[in-house]
Parts: sequence; C-alpha cells; structure tokens
Amino acid sequence: MKHKILGPAGLILAAAILYVFAAPSYRQGEPSLAGRKASDFDFQLAGKTAHLTDLKGKVVLLDFWASWCPPCLEEAESLNRLQQDISAKGGTILAVSEDEDAAAYEKFIQDNHVDFPTYRDPTKKIKESYGTVMIPEAYLIDRDGKIARKIVGAQDWQSPEIMASVNVLLNQK
Repeated sequence: MKHKILGPAGLILAAAILYVFAAPSYRQGEPSLAGRKASDFDFQLAGKTAHLTDLKGKVVLLDFWASWCPPCLEEAESLNRLQQDISAKGGTILAVSEDEDAAAYEKFIQDNHVDFPTYRDPTKKIKESYGTVMIPEAYLIDRDGKIARKIVGAQDWQSPEIMASVNVLLNQK
C-alpha cells in the first residue's frame, strides 16, 4: 500500500521539480551571458543597412518576437511605453521578428502602433546566433555592447524589477 501512494506522489514531485527548472522565470538573467559581447548583425532599417554595433553608446533591448505569438502581442503595448521612457535617456528597443509572412508582420506593427525600430528576419539567423529557442526573448545590452541580462517570456516592461535593471544601465556613462 505504501508503494502505491509513494509512486504517484514521487511522479508529482518529479514533475514539479522539472517545471520549476524549465519555467521561463528560472532562466531569467542567465549569469553565463552577463558581460559577454553582444553578437553583431546587420539589418535593414528605413531602407538602409544598419548594424547592432551602430547602436554602441545606447542601452539596447534586443527583443525577439513574431506576429503569431500571443505573448508577443501581450507585451507590445508595454514595449511601446518602454521605448517612450528610455529614448530620451539614451536607450532604444530593437525588435527582430521571425515572421515569414511580410503582410502579417506589417499588420502587427500597424495594429499595435509599434514605435521602436523593428526588423523582419524570416531566416531566423539572428535569433539562432543568440541561442534563442523560444519567443518572446530579450537581451538587455549596455552602452558598451555587452549583454547585461537575458529575459525570457512576456514581461511587463514597466515592472519595478525590469525598470531597475534598465535604469542602472541608462545611468552608467
């Protein structure tokens, strides 16, 4: 009788432990990435070729997303507010979409009044170069082009925790 009760209880405990370690919040701010130079890449912005390194001197939130991703939709308004909050302080968001459908990408940008730089990378090469496997996922990059923090999953970009991380970087010269 004792083994019949412990079997299911053990399975439930094992599942709970796996969930804790697999949950996006557990992966927040992977220490192995902090201080690593952000991988450079080129992208088209307003019809011109640009590079991530062109943003050196700014605090950058590099955000990976897609129009078909419900959590990405959830955080779109919050990202717009973050862009408004940080742009005058030397910060910007650079969003990279993995959308293959250009029309869906454009519709998302228009419908959600996206007011920060965004680029469509249907090849997913940029995302893969960062080791990103799930979206949304973002990298907070300091003024020197080094990764300060990796953020997995949809966020309230005005939360005290996020704003504290962003403000520390904005206040560094």
